[in-house]
Amino acid sequence: MEIVTHFINDTIQFYTWGLTIADKRVEKWPLMQSPLPTLAISSLYLLFVWLGPKYMQNREPFQLRSTLIIYNFGMVILNLFIFKELFLAARAAGYSYICQPVSYSEDVNEVRIAGALWWYYVSKGIEYLDTVFFILRKKFNQVSFLHVYHHCTMFTLWWIGIKWVAGGQSFFGAHMNASIHIIMYLYYGLAAFGPQIQKYLWWKKYLTIIQMIQFHVTIGHTALSLYIDCHFPKWMHWALIAYAVTFIVLFANFYYQTYRYPRKETSSKAGKMAVNGAVSVTNGVSKPESKLVENGRKKKKGKAKRE
Repeated sequence: MEIVTHFINDTIQFYTWGLTIADKRVEKWPLMQSPLPTLAISSLYLLFVWLGPKYMQNREPFQLRSTLIIYNFGMVILNLFIFKELFLAARAAGYSYICQPVSYSEDVNEVRIAGALWWYYVSKGIEYLDTVFFILRKKFNQVSFLHVYHHCTMFTLWWIGIKWVAGGQSFFGAHMNASIHIIMYLYYGLAAFGPQIQKYLWWKKYLTIIQMIQFHVTIGHTALSLYIDCHFPKWMHWALIAYAVTFIVLFANFYYQTYRYPRKETSSKAGKMAVNGAVSVTNGVSKPESKLVENGRKKKKGKAKRE
């Protein structure tokens, strides 16, 4: 028990010390004064992931078509705004895409970059709705480890990023990821319109490929920063490399299971389109649903609830 007490006290002291070197510009911004709101939201998310399927088990799935259309195109607009803000502010501030130390100044462009990164962090919290829609539509098989791991860690870890390094090298990954999310949520939004639009969405497989390319670029860019000794917290560089490796492994496993070596029972559904991850694991493209079969006959599904 004494060991636990010492560990808790050391953690509190370390966090208190960490606050002395945190970014003073963001300390009064919403959600940034303490990690507790972010941790609470993430905990509620995990609780819903656990209890949601139990609640929906004997209920009819919701359709949510108009909700999905509004949500997905709303995310397109939000990510377009983040991309635009980061691009214009970084350009005005003379940012380098190779090595850019963090500036904690009140310069208008630096504050603008910090603001865009804060919105990026908030967008990761909003993306928890991806999972909520999966569960309400009873797409339980899409709520995979990759899906939950991606959503929960991105929102939680980016609180640390905004709290201590809201600028500098942080802008690169957010800038790249926002651009990819514009494409992905555009795909989801179009797919939500139904079969008349889905037949033109032939490029779903390439969303996962783009995701994997993103992680490789992230590792290369971070490794280069370490090599040239860029003035940015080195522990964050190493942590980012390790984090990106986990995504490469998980996404590669998903890609090969879905597109290279699909299971026989799911291969016939390979052309099925996604609506907010109906064929997507985590902001990408996911394994198509298999048809439910019972004694050689297709199992009838209940009629979906409307909004």
